[in-house]
Amino acid sequence: MKVNHINLNAINVYRTQAAKPNTANGKASFKDTLEISTKAQQMQSTKTYAQHRSEKVAELKQQVNSGEYKVDAKKVAEDMLNYYRL
Repeated sequence: MKVNHINLNAINVYRTQAAKPNTANGKASFKDTLEISTKAQQMQSTKTYAQHRSEKVAELKQQVNSGEYKVDAKKVAEDMLNYYRL
């Protein structure tokens, strides 16, 4: 089988175009972007909330065990009334 060298120039033009990076004014024309879904954002905020919550619970446990935790009975009663009025 004989291969003609007639159309090799067309292939070479394609190769040189494919090898060139897409540039505009000497700068690359592409950018990497990252978009976080709303579900992923909710999961992230839940993790942050859970961590904050566990720290608060540990702090309250320490106060209860040491006897430093005091309950404001007036505030508890006030909050109960507000809750049941709804």
